[in-house]
Amino acid sequence: MHFTGDDLFTNINFLIREKDRIGLVGKNGAGKTTLIRLICGLEQPHKGDIIVPEEVSIGYLPQEKELVSKRTVLEEALTAFEEVRNIEQLVKRTEQELASRTDFESATYHKLIERLSLLNERLSILGVNSIEGEAEKILIGLGFEHDDMTRAMNEFSNGWQMRVELAKLLLRKPSLLLLDEPTNHLDIESIQWLEVFLQSYYGAIMMVSHDRTFLDRVTKRTLEISNARVYDYKGSYSHYVEARQSRVETQTAAFNNQQKQIKEIEDFIERFRYKATKAKQVQSRVKLLEKMDEIVVDDMDKSSIHFRFPPAPHSGKITVETKALCKSYGSLKVLQNLDLLITRGERIAFVGRNGEGKSTLSKIIAGSLEFDGTLKLGHQVEIGYYAQNQHDMLDGEKTVFETLDEVAVGDVRTRIKSLLGSFLFGGDAIDKKVKVLSGGEKARLSLAKMLLFPSNLLILDEPTNHLDMQSKDILKNALLRFDGTLIIVSHDRDFLQGLTNKVYEFKKPHIKIYDGDIFDFLEARNIEQLKDLELKAKQSQQKTSVSQNKQNWEQRKVIDREIRRVDREIEETEKNIHAREGQLETFDKILSNPHEYPDQNIDEAWYANYARLKDDLHHLMEQWEEKHLEKENLESELKQYQ
Repeated sequence: MHFTGDDLFTNINFLIREKDRIGLVGKNGAGKTTLIRLICGLEQPHKGDIIVPEEVSIGYLPQEKELVSKRTVLEEALTAFEEVRNIEQLVKRTEQELASRTDFESATYHKLIERLSLLNERLSILGVNSIEGEAEKILIGLGFEHDDMTRAMNEFSNGWQMRVELAKLLLRKPSLLLLDEPTNHLDIESIQWLEVFLQSYYGAIMMVSHDRTFLDRVTKRTLEISNARVYDYKGSYSHYVEARQSRVETQTAAFNNQQKQIKEIEDFIERFRYKATKAKQVQSRVKLLEKMDEIVVDDMDKSSIHFRFPPAPHSGKITVETKALCKSYGSLKVLQNLDLLITRGERIAFVGRNGEGKSTLSKIIAGSLEFDGTLKLGHQVEIGYYAQNQHDMLDGEKTVFETLDEVAVGDVRTRIKSLLGSFLFGGDAIDKKVKVLSGGEKARLSLAKMLLFPSNLLILDEPTNHLDMQSKDILKNALLRFDGTLIIVSHDRDFLQGLTNKVYEFKKPHIKIYDGDIFDFLEARNIEQLKDLELKAKQSQQKTSVSQNKQNWEQRKVIDREIRRVDREIEETEKNIHAREGQLETFDKILSNPHEYPDQNIDEAWYANYARLKDDLHHLMEQWEEKHLEKENLESELKQYQ
């Protein structure tokens, strides 16, 4: 595969196995997304083959997607089960064809039986009897509330609609999941849920992600694209980083040895080029040079931003103070009666599910959003604010240089080119129009613009969006050296680790405060959830009879739903039993009167097929009995709640 004449990949070979968990890595522009699109057939290689077995299904989640749907959230998620409906039709047609045929020993008949078995196995994997419950379970895991299920898709932002696309993909359960930045639109809770889901996923997974923690917890194999080649590492991202460094060191040593050898050969050729007695040796060495495969050292990606924040101006001890602060959008209360005190030097992470008020409070403190209640900034507090959509606020018609030059004052104007160079805008890049920049370039330009104004309170809302891993590390190191007060909104646990010393968890309309960094918070919250469960258990013992009746009613609903499920399974099993009995009846007729079927070849294969059908019928009868027993137990349990 190549673009603009340069090879993006050259003679790459690799195999994706049935249960693989693969992280796909490489510097920006290496071809990660292109490789994923090649695998799922959205692009074609100029040379070579991508072999996908017929029985393998592929699901692909792109980074972004234009979404237009008038369905509700649940209705849109249930469109994932189109495959179920198609398979059910295929099962029905296959069973009808089997019942009408008598060529039991033929290869085509055996293929039909195998096909029916595979189709039923696929239906079982897709959870045909519990599709609506499974859809709700996954949507809730990805952050939706029960009330959201009946809301229209167009009421949600593109990010939330992308969560529904991810839910549909997980519900389809393809043999191979291809995920391009799946955590882009997720909060910490949803990312953790997705980690657990993917860890136990039945098929193979290949993903691109800039979330190091997510990669480490899900992947067990890493493919790196470098210099048009693919390198295969056993292990997660952290293991890959160490192994790659070792490989580069080995390559460097081999390269140096080869260069030394080449110089010795060239010196010999130059020295004896015109001596007739050495002509044969000279020609031999010339051919040796021509045949020599040049060793290439994979350079580490050095093109990452490098900067540090200017010293924070002195300010008072209190940075931000709020009293009875409230914010509502119509009848929706986002923040209610907040009393907060943020002191100089605190480093705070705002976390919580999307839509809980993190960005709202950030905007209020930054002075860009109206509110009710009281908010006071401390003495000489100067705010530097990076909004989640900061790059969208840039003027697309201005050049990169003009964007900074129009707001720079004093001596800093003489250092604009140097500042832009540290953010990878060198040479002709400073004359690019903002509107032609990529998302990552706009993010870097917005960060550079923020540095023009020294501040002692930094408020950063999702600053790592669009930044690669190295750029995130550089930003984190700069923030660690920042000597002012820091408020940061982020769902990237690896980025937050060690960066903050306090966590504000948003659960609208309230905020809960934890001491420590992000992993201290996650550990504490799990403990608190266990305490909550214990408290609920004690409270349940003290509930009134009205509450008990409600519980009984809810439990009856659950059991009724299970009984209906078992009834459907019994009905399906009975259909299969009738189909097998019909097939065996034909076999018995042939066996009892073979002279009436002179064209029938009753050989070893015929008897093997006969025995297989009997075994199938035996297992189906056992299954039928088990289902009836399960139904009896459920009906007995139901009586306890009546």
